[in-house]
Amino acid sequence: MDDTAPPHLTQPTRLPAGGPNAIGHMLGLLGDEWTLLILQQALQGVTRYGQLKEALPISNSVLTARLRSLSEAQLLERHVYQSNPERAEYLTTPRSRSLWPVMLAIWEWERQWVPEHPAPLPAMHHSVCGHDFAPVVVCRACGKPFEPREVVAEWGPSGSWARSVPQATTRRRWEPEAGHHYPGLFPETMAIFGNRWSSALMGAAFRGVTRFTDFESNLGAPPTLVADRLRSFCAIGVLEPRANPDRPDWAEYGLTPKGRAFYPVIAASIAWAEHWFVSPEGPAVIQHHRTCGEELTAIFTCDQCERPLAGNDVTVVPADDARDRHEGEA
Repeated sequence: MDDTAPPHLTQPTRLPAGGPNAIGHMLGLLGDEWTLLILQQALQGVTRYGQLKEALPISNSVLTARLRSLSEAQLLERHVYQSNPERAEYLTTPRSRSLWPVMLAIWEWERQWVPEHPAPLPAMHHSVCGHDFAPVVVCRACGKPFEPREVVAEWGPSGSWARSVPQATTRRRWEPEAGHHYPGLFPETMAIFGNRWSSALMGAAFRGVTRFTDFESNLGAPPTLVADRLRSFCAIGVLEPRANPDRPDWAEYGLTPKGRAFYPVIAASIAWAEHWFVSPEGPAVIQHHRTCGEELTAIFTCDQCERPLAGNDVTVVPADDARDRHEGEA
């Protein structure tokens, strides 16, 4: 926690009883493609309006609206650095800086599972051990890596489908299969995480929902929207249609290995949400690790030194530096 930040920026948001829970609020904030892209840029030090406009293919009206909503949500802090004419920059806060595990998980998933990037994603470097690394998700209680199938998840005191689905939907700008690429964009993560209903549907898949009608009823979403999201997920290979030998008239969809590999993003997002949005009834989701039997808190470690990762210890390796290092080792 940043002791230099104003007190109101270091405190979690207390939610009213009976309303949207931590997951619903998290999806309402992060389940938006522009929000994720702006935060990605801000965490890399791009804080001024003109810089953001240059870095992203975004209109003035959308950028202005997102910066306003991010400031209201305490993910960015508006700071006026010039008075005549007025100029402001948008600085990261403890709330946004603590998103680094989410961004780290997204980065690694795209590196491993999305080969169609216009340019290869650069490596990440762990300053503690001095090596380039890949993050490993482990159980904090026992320190062992785990697979999604080893996780038992159930609704907590504030958990339900109705309370976990955000109150509004986000209009999509593009489909990943259309072949468009934008600066700094993680295209397939956006297909899953950059749309509120997509995020909710993916969470349902991890909780064992497979039937079309169950997706529709649990999420309270119209069938055309569910069909669109399922079609998109099958197109990028995170879900696959499966036949039910007993009921061939049932449409079922299961996670693929690529889909299950997205779990670290889900785990990091839930942990962030439960920390910053506190329901009076208690957490939205309770997870247990089958292997050790303890309540699961997912953390990330370095695959080289096996030490827990911290945001300040992780840097992106520029492509030229990585190439020079590789040639030197050869």
